[in-house]
Amino acid sequence: MSRYDALLVVSFGGPEKHEDVIPFLENVLRGRNVPRERLLEVAGHYYHFDGRSPINDQNRALIAELKKVISLPIYWGNRNWNPLLPDTVRQMRDDGIKRALAFVTSAFGSYSGCRQYIENIARARAEAGEGAPEIHKIRPFSRHPNFIGAMTDRVRAALAELPQGNLVFTAHSIPVSMAQSSPYVAELEAACAAVARNAGKVDWKLVFQSRSGPPGQPWLEPDIGAYLREIRSDVVIAPIGFLSDHMEVIYDLDVEAHQICDELGVRMARARTVETHPLMIEMIQQQLGLDHAECSPGCCAAPVRTTPPR
Repeated sequence: MSRYDALLVVSFGGPEKHEDVIPFLENVLRGRNVPRERLLEVAGHYYHFDGRSPINDQNRALIAELKKVISLPIYWGNRNWNPLLPDTVRQMRDDGIKRALAFVTSAFGSYSGCRQYIENIARARAEAGEGAPEIHKIRPFSRHPNFIGAMTDRVRAALAELPQGNLVFTAHSIPVSMAQSSPYVAELEAACAAVARNAGKVDWKLVFQSRSGPPGQPWLEPDIGAYLREIRSDVVIAPIGFLSDHMEVIYDLDVEAHQICDELGVRMARARTVETHPLMIEMIQQQLGLDHAECSPGCCAAPVRTTPPR
């Protein structure tokens, strides 16, 4: 029997039409020192796909699969775009939900991928006021055997397309200061090692993509584009840091990285993200029968903001 009376899917959110793009990006970048020209550059990535991010449709697909195996009500709220998390929590309150489990679409621990979602949930509960449901967030699950198994299947399928390709894992770059206050890199390296081992590959490389922020602020490297130009060889790219094909995956990898490989005259295969893999559905279903301890108060702390060098 479940210890919860609802499941809440919490995600990043994304625009679904052209006119959503700038307001969405302004939500994402509010309070950050990101140049306007960078915002407009990223907006162009969305316009390349008519302003529609795939992330919302992928969350709908995830919820549809979960409904096949979970009899509890399933709710969905985003950090940055509709359906917004505070609205969803108010609806849960009005529906009489008392205790819910939150599955956040982020497997690795970092401030933006873990602690900030905890803060988002707390703020949404406060806005809902009296009667707001108790909500327990699943901890980062990058070491869970089902996640490793699902990603292994995706990598094996890509390696079948290009068996001799260099295996390159990618994750979203984050500021070095954020990485230093979280287990992000260590968790990524452990997951990459496990997936590569299961897929029968001894050699692999972890690189980063999709950096934003001021040019003077150090972010995790190497960047995928720079690394492709360095090795100049066939590659199998596995976006292990993403649960579904976000805009960063379909633009930064399927468009930009592919263009670099074409320029270099090398072949590229891209592994799918885990998305609605049956092992992921099973993992989420299993979590509903568990009691979930909260993350420690100091985990994945917000990075200390410093003025970048001029």
